[in-house]
Amino acid sequence: MSNVIPKEKLSAYQRWELASFGEEKQVVHQPTAEEVARENADMLAAQSIISEQDKTEIERGMAQIRSEIEAGSFEWLLDLEDVHLNIEKRLTELVGDAGKRLHTGRSRNDQVATDIRLYVRAAIDDILALLAGLRGALVDLAER
Repeated sequence: MSNVIPKEKLSAYQRWELASFGEEKQVVHQPTAEEVARENADMLAAQSIISEQDKTEIERGMAQIRSEIEAGSFEWLLDLEDVHLNIEKRLTELVGDAGKRLHTGRSRNDQVATDIRLYVRAAIDDILALLAGLRGALVDLAER
């Protein structure tokens, strides 16, 4: 049984929450989110907090989740409160208890702050590239 609620049955407040949830999804499913998970798993394994097998399973699960998100087949559940809980739930479905250990030592606030920082950093890089293109176009125009 699915916990997905059809949009037409949502209240105005729930639609607002869904819009916010959509913004979180945009931030979280940047390619960097998978890299952060991989690096966190590496650190946890290096400190012997999780096993190498857990690390490998987490990496495999996160790659699968990224593929599902990119394909549009990932099932986002509003009743799980936020994007991180959705990802943790799916990771646990894919790899078992190792999925629950991925965020050992990291609060959800830390996860969100890291995701937002990486998202903003990527957006800044995109803006800088666009500005460089604009600058080049202006120089070309001025030289005519």
